[in-house]
Amino acid sequence: MQSTGILKTLILATALLSSTQAVAQNAITDGVGQISAEFPFAHQTATVLGSEMAYVDTGAGQPVLFLHGNPTSSYLWRNIIPYVSSTHRAIAPDLIGMGNSEKPDIDYTYEDHAKYLKALIEELELEDIILVVHDWGSVLGMEYARLHPENVAGIVFMEALVPPVFPAKDLSSFGRLAELLGGIRTPGVGEEMVLQGNMFLENILFGPGVVRELSADEKAAYRAPFLTEASRRSQLQWPRELPIGDTQLETGEIITANGAWLASSNIPKLYFYATPGALNPEPVVAYITQTTRNLETRLAGVGTHYIQEDHPDVIGQGIADWLRRHSAN
Repeated sequence: MQSTGILKTLILATALLSSTQAVAQNAITDGVGQISAEFPFAHQTATVLGSEMAYVDTGAGQPVLFLHGNPTSSYLWRNIIPYVSSTHRAIAPDLIGMGNSEKPDIDYTYEDHAKYLKALIEELELEDIILVVHDWGSVLGMEYARLHPENVAGIVFMEALVPPVFPAKDLSSFGRLAELLGGIRTPGVGEEMVLQGNMFLENILFGPGVVRELSADEKAAYRAPFLTEASRRSQLQWPRELPIGDTQLETGEIITANGAWLASSNIPKLYFYATPGALNPEPVVAYITQTTRNLETRLAGVGTHYIQEDHPDVIGQGIADWLRRHSAN
């Protein structure tokens, strides 16, 4: 399967959402209840590599580790964690420089995030982990599982950064998104877009990234950790870590290795996807389904990238059912 064709589908899916969002909003109800803006957990903190990392830690039993991406935090998982914490220990960290975690003066490269995450796992003495991952959290989680197979019992993933979408040959592969990505990755321009304009929250997460309209309370919760330009440095660095063209060869190698691991590993895997999707449109779903061992797939419903905000009950119930059949508890 050619990555260029998949990227064109990705671009088309994102563009189509903007014109069909009003219609789609009527189709996303899970039939379980109102999606809550409340964050019913107390953050704990751990000193990791000299900085404080915040995390949710609730329930008991085999640990289920929730990893978010850009520009979110543990808040993304608020309506899903209760489905898990009744039978398992649910841990949802805020990645370094994000959410309620400290924002130290570091570069926020992928390597930085991976180093802090590994140190947090060791600090919390997590063993026999089940991973639940999204966006850049999927790269972090899959790499950890690949390098520490003895400590990972299963993985749940959605809207993941995986082959064949990444690595990408060049910016032109992204069509209408090329100018946007090129701008973010350009010194000075990206700072204006992300640090000053808060683009990832205001124009992506609060825009086509979620089908339904987020409430004022939800938007306030997502904005709270990123109220200043300095607090958004991690948001800016993430897209600059994308393996596109000759840049970011390290992340390209990591994602390629993760893809090979995903396909060949025999650990239990659960994959949620949405229609039309964003990073994982239909051709990517088909590719993952056809090439991955020991995989279960579930359609969440209508959605693009932040599908936890559109279908938390479908995802939560799906994870709970899968855990009953595949976890050590």
